[in-house]
Amino acid sequence: MNTIAFLGFGEAAQAFVKGWGHDIVPVTRAFDIKTTSADTAIREAKNADYVAVGVTGAVSGQVALSGAELVFSLVTADQAATVARDAAASIEPGAFFFDCNSCAPGTKRRNAELIEAAGAKYVDMAVMAPVYPKLHKTPILLSGPHAEAAKPVLESLGMEPGIAGDTVGAGSAIKMVRSVMMKGLEALFAECVLAGRRAGVDETVLASLDKTYPGFDFMEKAAYMLERSMTHGIRRAAEMEEVALTVEELGLNNGMAKATVDWQRTIGELKLDAGDLGYRERADMILEAMAKK
Repeated sequence: MNTIAFLGFGEAAQAFVKGWGHDIVPVTRAFDIKTTSADTAIREAKNADYVAVGVTGAVSGQVALSGAELVFSLVTADQAATVARDAAASIEPGAFFFDCNSCAPGTKRRNAELIEAAGAKYVDMAVMAPVYPKLHKTPILLSGPHAEAAKPVLESLGMEPGIAGDTVGAGSAIKMVRSVMMKGLEALFAECVLAGRRAGVDETVLASLDKTYPGFDFMEKAAYMLERSMTHGIRRAAEMEEVALTVEELGLNNGMAKATVDWQRTIGELKLDAGDLGYRERADMILEAMAKK
Protein backbone atom coordinates (compact mmCIF):
# COMPACT_ATOMS: atom_id res chain seq x y z
CA MET A 1 0.00 0.00 0.00
CA ASN A 2 1.32 3.43 -0.92
CA THR A 3 2.58 5.71 1.83
CA ILE A 4 0.83 9.07 1.49
CA ALA A 5 1.95 12.49 2.69
CA PHE A 6 -0.08 15.68 2.85
CA LEU A 7 1.58 19.07 2.86
CA GLY A 8 -1.18 21.28 4.21
CA PHE A 9 -4.13 19.69 5.98
CA GLY A 10 -7.13 21.94 5.49
CA GLU A 11 -10.62 21.24 4.23
CA ALA A 12 -9.67 19.48 0.99
CA ALA A 13 -7.02 17.22 2.52
CA GLN A 14 -9.36 16.19 5.33
CA ALA A 15 -12.16 15.51 2.84
CA PHE A 16 -9.93 13.19 0.78
CA VAL A 17 -8.89 11.22 3.87
CA LYS A 18 -12.48 10.93 5.10
CA GLY A 19 -13.50 9.63 1.70
CA TRP A 20 -10.74 7.05 1.53
CA GLY A 21 -11.64 5.57 4.89
CA HIS A 22 -9.56 3.52 7.30
CA ASP A 23 -8.03 1.24 4.65
CA ILE A 24 -5.89 4.19 3.54
CA VAL A 25 -5.54 6.33 6.67
CA PRO A 26 -3.04 4.11 8.53
CA VAL A 27 -0.32 4.91 5.98
CA THR A 28 -1.02 8.63 5.77
CA ARG A 29 1.07 11.42 7.31
CA ALA A 30 0.48 15.15 7.25
CA PHE A 31 2.26 18.38 8.02
CA ASP A 32 0.46 21.69 8.32
CA ILE A 33 2.26 24.92 9.16
CA LYS A 34 -0.47 25.74 11.68
CA THR A 35 1.07 23.18 14.03
CA THR A 36 4.08 25.52 14.35
CA SER A 37 1.97 28.55 15.24
CA ALA A 38 2.80 30.57 18.35
CA ASP A 39 -0.94 30.50 19.12
CA THR A 40 -1.71 27.46 21.28
CA ALA A 41 -5.34 27.33 20.16
CA ILE A 42 -4.33 27.19 16.48
CA ARG A 43 -1.79 24.43 17.13
CA GLU A 44 -4.22 22.36 19.15
CA ALA A 45 -7.03 22.76 16.60
CA LYS A 46 -4.85 21.49 13.77
CA ASN A 47 -3.53 18.57 15.82
CA ALA A 48 -7.15 17.74 16.59
CA ASP A 49 -7.83 17.63 12.84
CA TYR A 50 -5.16 14.93 12.51
CA VAL A 51 -6.67 12.89 15.30
CA ALA A 52 -10.23 13.28 13.98
CA VAL A 53 -9.43 11.47 10.72
CA GLY A 54 -6.69 9.20 11.98
CA VAL A 55 -3.63 10.54 10.19
CA THR A 56 -0.20 10.87 11.76
CA GLY A 57 0.90 14.45 12.28
CA ALA A 58 4.51 15.15 11.33
CA VAL A 59 6.69 17.76 13.02
CA SER A 60 7.93 19.03 9.64
CA GLY A 61 7.40 18.67 5.93
CA GLN A 62 10.65 16.73 5.70
CA VAL A 63 9.41 14.14 8.19
CA ALA A 64 6.07 13.86 6.40
CA LEU A 65 7.83 13.22 3.08
CA SER A 66 10.17 10.52 4.36
CA GLY A 67 9.32 7.33 2.48
CA ALA A 68 6.16 8.82 0.94
CA GLU A 69 5.30 7.55 -2.53
CA LEU A 70 2.35 9.90 -3.02
CA VAL A 71 2.55 13.53 -1.95
CA PHE A 72 -0.45 15.88 -2.02
CA SER A 73 0.28 19.60 -1.76
CA LEU A 74 -2.87 21.35 -0.54
CA VAL A 75 -1.97 24.77 0.82
CA THR A 76 -3.14 28.30 0.12
CA ALA A 77 -2.20 29.50 -3.34
CA ASP A 78 0.32 32.01 -2.03
CA GLN A 79 2.27 29.22 -0.28
CA ALA A 80 2.31 26.70 -3.14
CA ALA A 81 5.66 27.77 -4.58
CA THR A 82 7.33 27.76 -1.15
CA VAL A 83 6.02 24.27 -0.42
CA ALA A 84 7.21 22.95 -3.79
CA ARG A 85 10.68 24.41 -3.19
CA ASP A 86 10.89 22.94 0.30
CA ALA A 87 9.54 19.57 -0.85
CA ALA A 88 12.13 19.34 -3.61
CA ALA A 89 14.83 19.22 -0.92
CA SER A 90 13.53 16.01 0.66
CA ILE A 91 11.00 14.29 -1.61
CA GLU A 92 11.70 10.65 -2.45
CA PRO A 93 12.97 10.05 -6.01
CA GLY A 94 10.19 8.58 -8.13
CA ALA A 95 7.41 9.80 -5.83
CA PHE A 96 4.32 11.42 -7.32
CA PHE A 97 3.89 15.05 -6.29
CA PHE A 98 0.28 16.15 -6.78
CA ASP A 99 0.16 19.94 -6.86
CA CYS A 100 -3.51 20.44 -6.01
CA ASN A 101 -3.21 24.16 -5.34
CA SER A 102 -5.19 26.84 -7.13
CA CYS A 103 -2.32 28.48 -9.03
CA ALA A 104 -1.65 30.04 -12.38
CA PRO A 105 -0.24 27.71 -15.07
CA GLY A 106 3.04 29.64 -14.95
CA THR A 107 3.33 29.01 -11.21
CA LYS A 108 2.64 25.31 -11.75
CA ARG A 109 5.33 25.09 -14.43
CA ARG A 110 7.90 26.65 -12.11
CA ASN A 111 6.91 24.26 -9.34
CA ALA A 112 7.22 21.35 -11.75
CA GLU A 113 10.79 22.28 -12.62
CA LEU A 114 11.77 22.10 -8.94
CA ILE A 115 10.10 18.75 -8.28
CA GLU A 116 11.32 17.12 -11.51
CA ALA A 117 14.88 18.27 -10.81
CA ALA A 118 14.65 16.37 -7.52
CA GLY A 119 13.82 13.16 -9.40
CA ALA A 120 10.13 13.04 -8.47
CA LYS A 121 7.09 13.04 -10.77
CA TYR A 122 5.12 16.28 -10.79
CA VAL A 123 1.39 16.19 -11.59
CA ASP A 124 -0.70 19.32 -12.00
CA MET A 125 -3.95 18.45 -10.22
CA ALA A 126 -6.91 20.82 -10.40
CA VAL A 127 -9.77 20.32 -7.92
CA MET A 128 -12.79 21.37 -9.93
CA ALA A 129 -15.56 21.64 -7.33
CA PRO A 130 -16.11 22.03 -3.57
CA VAL A 131 -14.91 18.88 -1.77
CA TYR A 132 -18.19 18.47 0.09
CA PRO A 133 -20.26 16.41 -0.26
CA LYS A 134 -18.30 14.21 -2.70
CA LEU A 135 -15.06 14.04 -0.66
CA HIS A 136 -12.43 11.99 -2.54
CA LYS A 137 -14.78 11.65 -5.51
CA THR A 138 -14.78 15.40 -6.13
CA PRO A 139 -14.01 16.02 -9.84
CA ILE A 140 -10.30 16.51 -10.47
CA LEU A 141 -8.25 17.11 -13.60
CA LEU A 142 -4.67 15.95 -14.09
CA SER A 143 -2.17 17.36 -16.54
CA GLY A 144 1.50 17.05 -17.31
CA PRO A 145 3.75 14.28 -18.66
CA HIS A 146 2.97 11.99 -15.69
CA ALA A 147 -0.80 12.49 -15.74
CA GLU A 148 -1.60 9.22 -17.51
CA ALA A 149 0.63 7.23 -15.14
CA ALA A 150 -0.90 8.96 -12.12
CA LYS A 151 -4.51 8.30 -13.15
CA PRO A 152 -4.68 4.59 -12.15
CA VAL A 153 -2.82 5.37 -8.92
CA LEU A 154 -5.54 7.81 -7.88
CA GLU A 155 -8.26 5.47 -9.13
CA SER A 156 -6.89 2.81 -6.77
CA LEU A 157 -7.76 5.26 -3.98
CA GLY A 158 -11.33 5.50 -5.23
CA MET A 159 -10.78 8.92 -6.81
CA GLU A 160 -12.18 9.87 -10.21
CA PRO A 161 -9.53 11.84 -12.12
CA GLY A 162 -9.86 13.14 -15.64
CA ILE A 163 -6.99 14.04 -17.96
CA ALA A 164 -6.69 17.64 -19.15
CA GLY A 165 -3.55 17.15 -21.22
CA ASP A 166 0.12 16.22 -21.15
CA THR A 167 1.32 19.78 -20.50
CA VAL A 168 1.74 21.11 -16.96
CA GLY A 169 -0.73 23.96 -16.53
CA ALA A 170 -3.46 22.58 -18.79
CA GLY A 171 -5.65 21.57 -15.86
CA SER A 172 -4.86 24.71 -13.90
CA ALA A 173 -5.79 26.91 -16.84
CA ILE A 174 -9.29 25.40 -16.74
CA LYS A 175 -9.49 25.87 -12.97
CA MET A 176 -8.22 29.46 -13.07
CA VAL A 177 -10.45 30.61 -15.90
CA ARG A 178 -13.45 28.95 -14.25
CA SER A 179 -12.66 30.81 -11.03
CA VAL A 180 -13.03 34.15 -12.82
CA MET A 181 -16.73 33.29 -12.90
CA MET A 182 -17.19 31.23 -9.73
CA LYS A 183 -15.28 33.39 -7.26
CA GLY A 184 -16.29 36.50 -9.19
CA LEU A 185 -19.95 35.66 -8.61
CA GLU A 186 -19.30 35.68 -4.88
CA ALA A 187 -17.75 39.14 -5.15
CA LEU A 188 -20.61 40.41 -7.30
CA PHE A 189 -23.16 39.12 -4.82
CA ALA A 190 -21.26 40.76 -1.97
CA GLU A 191 -21.16 44.16 -3.64
CA CYS A 192 -24.76 43.95 -4.82
CA VAL A 193 -26.25 42.70 -1.56
CA LEU A 194 -24.23 44.91 0.78
CA ALA A 195 -25.05 47.97 -1.31
CA GLY A 196 -28.67 46.88 -1.42
CA ARG A 197 -28.88 46.47 2.34
CA ARG A 198 -27.30 49.85 2.95
CA ALA A 199 -29.70 51.50 0.48
CA GLY A 200 -32.68 49.54 1.80
CA VAL A 201 -33.51 48.06 -1.60
CA ASP A 202 -31.99 44.56 -1.38
CA GLU A 203 -35.29 42.62 -1.45
CA THR A 204 -36.58 44.59 -4.43
CA VAL A 205 -33.33 44.13 -6.33
CA LEU A 206 -33.11 40.38 -5.70
CA ALA A 207 -36.79 39.89 -6.55
CA SER A 208 -36.22 41.77 -9.79
CA LEU A 209 -33.25 39.56 -10.62
CA ASP A 210 -35.38 36.47 -9.99
CA LYS A 211 -37.83 37.71 -12.61
CA THR A 212 -35.00 38.18 -15.09
CA TYR A 213 -33.44 34.78 -14.31
CA PRO A 214 -36.35 32.61 -13.08
CA GLY A 215 -35.41 29.61 -10.99
CA PHE A 216 -32.02 30.96 -9.87
CA ASP A 217 -33.31 31.96 -6.40
CA PHE A 218 -31.15 35.00 -5.78
CA MET A 219 -31.95 35.25 -2.07
CA GLU A 220 -30.81 31.70 -1.41
CA LYS A 221 -27.73 32.16 -3.61
CA ALA A 222 -26.93 35.43 -1.82
CA ALA A 223 -26.83 33.65 1.53
CA TYR A 224 -24.61 30.91 0.12
CA MET A 225 -22.22 33.28 -1.66
CA LEU A 226 -21.78 35.45 1.43
CA GLU A 227 -21.06 32.37 3.56
CA ARG A 228 -18.35 31.23 1.12
CA SER A 229 -16.55 34.56 1.35
CA MET A 230 -16.99 34.81 5.12
CA THR A 231 -15.61 31.33 5.66
CA HIS A 232 -12.98 31.07 2.92
CA GLY A 233 -12.36 34.66 1.80
CA ILE A 234 -8.68 34.79 2.72
CA ARG A 235 -7.94 31.56 0.87
CA ARG A 236 -10.06 32.66 -2.08
CA ALA A 237 -8.20 35.99 -2.26
CA ALA A 238 -4.90 34.11 -2.57
CA GLU A 239 -6.39 31.95 -5.32
CA MET A 240 -7.73 34.98 -7.17
CA GLU A 241 -4.28 36.56 -7.13
CA GLU A 242 -3.22 33.55 -9.19
CA VAL A 243 -6.30 33.93 -11.39
CA ALA A 244 -5.35 37.55 -12.03
CA LEU A 245 -1.84 36.39 -12.93
CA THR A 246 -3.31 33.80 -15.31
CA VAL A 247 -5.38 36.42 -17.13
CA GLU A 248 -2.38 38.75 -17.27
CA GLU A 249 -0.21 35.96 -18.72
CA LEU A 250 -2.85 35.57 -21.43
CA GLY A 251 -2.44 39.23 -22.34
CA LEU A 252 -5.88 40.32 -21.14
CA ASN A 253 -7.18 42.93 -18.73
CA ASN A 254 -7.54 41.27 -15.32
CA GLY A 255 -9.55 43.99 -13.60
CA MET A 256 -12.43 41.67 -12.69
CA ALA A 257 -10.10 39.15 -11.06
CA LYS A 258 -8.31 41.89 -9.10
CA ALA A 259 -11.62 43.32 -7.88
CA THR A 260 -12.61 39.84 -6.74
CA VAL A 261 -9.37 39.63 -4.75
CA ASP A 262 -10.32 42.83 -2.93
CA TRP A 263 -13.82 41.70 -1.98
CA GLN A 264 -12.76 38.20 -0.91
CA ARG A 265 -9.94 39.55 1.24
CA THR A 266 -12.07 42.33 2.74
CA ILE A 267 -14.75 39.89 3.88
CA GLY A 268 -12.41 37.06 4.80
CA GLU A 269 -10.26 39.24 7.04
CA LEU A 270 -13.32 40.09 9.15
CA LYS A 271 -13.17 36.49 10.46
CA LEU A 272 -16.93 36.22 10.91
CA ASP A 273 -18.91 33.08 11.68
CA ALA A 274 -21.59 32.86 9.01
CA GLY A 275 -23.66 30.52 11.15
CA ASP A 276 -27.02 29.20 9.98
CA LEU A 277 -28.29 32.58 8.89
CA GLY A 278 -30.03 34.12 5.90
CA TYR A 279 -28.47 36.61 3.52
CA ARG A 280 -29.84 39.67 5.38
CA GLU A 281 -28.33 38.66 8.72
CA ARG A 282 -25.01 37.77 7.09
CA ALA A 283 -24.95 41.01 5.12
CA ASP A 284 -25.74 43.07 8.23
CA MET A 285 -23.00 41.25 10.15
CA ILE A 286 -20.48 42.10 7.43
CA LEU A 287 -21.57 45.73 7.22
CA GLU A 288 -21.36 46.14 10.99
CA ALA A 289 -17.88 44.62 11.11
CA MET A 290 -16.70 46.75 8.18
CA ALA A 291 -17.95 49.90 9.92
CA LYS A 292 -15.83 49.08 12.97
CA LYS A 293 -12.59 48.72 11.02
